[in-house]
Amino acid sequence: MRRSVALSGLVAVLVIAAGCSRSSSSKPTNTTSAAAPASTSSTAPNPCANVTLQATDVGITPTTINVQVMADVGSPLAPGLFQGNFDAMNAFATYVNAHGGIACRQLKVTTWDTKLDASESLNGLINGCSNAFALVGNNVLFNNDLSPMDKCVDKTGAATGLPNISALSADLNEQCDPNTFTVQAVSANCPLKTGVATWTNQVGHVKYWLQQNPGLHGIFLVPGDLPTTVQASTYGIASQQAAGITFDATPKVSGTDAQPAYTPRVQIAKQKGSTYVFDGSNDVAMIRMRKEANAQGLTTVKVWGCSLSCYTQDFIPQGGSDVEGTYVWLGFLPFEEASYNAADQAYVTALGSKVTSWGAQAWQAGMAFQQAVSSIVAKSGPNAVTRAALLTALKGMTNFTADGWIGAKALQGPGVFSPCFVLMQVQNGKFVRAYPTKPGTLDCNPSNLNTVNLDPVAEAAKIK
Repeated sequence: MRRSVALSGLVAVLVIAAGCSRSSSSKPTNTTSAAAPASTSSTAPNPCANVTLQATDVGITPTTINVQVMADVGSPLAPGLFQGNFDAMNAFATYVNAHGGIACRQLKVTTWDTKLDASESLNGLINGCSNAFALVGNNVLFNNDLSPMDKCVDKTGAATGLPNISALSADLNEQCDPNTFTVQAVSANCPLKTGVATWTNQVGHVKYWLQQNPGLHGIFLVPGDLPTTVQASTYGIASQQAAGITFDATPKVSGTDAQPAYTPRVQIAKQKGSTYVFDGSNDVAMIRMRKEANAQGLTTVKVWGCSLSCYTQDFIPQGGSDVEGTYVWLGFLPFEEASYNAADQAYVTALGSKVTSWGAQAWQAGMAFQQAVSSIVAKSGPNAVTRAALLTALKGMTNFTADGWIGAKALQGPGVFSPCFVLMQVQNGKFVRAYPTKPGTLDCNPSNLNTVNLDPVAEAAKIK
């Protein structure tokens, strides 16, 4: 049964608003290793030698493999929202083509702007089915009708489906679709059901904050522009409560709120003596909350927390000294430590000043695609690359790490939510590693994840 659009509690709830105690047994995992890009090695058999390449499926010619990336970019509600996904996939193609291509062919990328519009998402799936071998690096918030993807026929006319290796699957229907494989964590426990359900969330950073500051209580800023973003916040709030946070209030914020709108929220924190503020919205919300807190003399807060939505190029320049001390948790090694991981470095080098957290996930999706296709070639040769073979290869990838850039995870089903994270903090105008302290590592303790059972619709109705 199709459900209404609902966004991932980890990250996607932050984006609409943008537009509109750890024990000593916790073991950080070193993730610095990285494999070389897929290319022909002088010491290994050349899979391209003595092979007459064929057009093996839709989107594949003897010389090229065409993939499509769909992202919300051109909406007037949030101009350029996920441009980073387009930039990353175009740069990824240039990178892999310079290192021998994929399956003895050059990688081509088609971009489809979904414009925060469900009809454009549907059109993008139709176009992808007809012209692309697979969808790679997507970041689409409104994508609940997956029928063109699920019923997509391959070159033989069989309804194999269109493989979708997304950077982030925001819509619950997309998260749980059998043709979707997601780099970003998925909170939903698939298959979907209405009413009370089980939701998985990352709370490693919350446990760390509580270890440093026992008894934290305070504010969770809920992105309130759409009912679905409020619903998606409910399991984030419940997970933090289960970890030990007490909430004094969970006020809704809007992407259109100017700084004065944060005055009553700061007043609540002052009245309650809040020691904790978590931004479930975007970087602008945190900037305005912190500026207003300083203007009103709120001094009790010990932890200002955010997810990767505050890990932006604008956060520190626009926030200035007001955002000093803000924590940001990430599921991948930060750009500041690119020298510790070859995949991270490749992305940072290729994108330069255009690096974004969303783009990083798109690049990682590209790496998953490359890894899956390369496994097909290694086993059966470059003319064995078909949509059916790709779907089989992706289902078998239960330990994907983007060559050590992220924590090991499955792309679908059990294990799709990695427990790995790193905590950054704004210190002296820069993002600086706070935990774990060793550069190039992530904390991958399984206890970093918890689950809660609730009905998001019912819980959202309680948030005013």
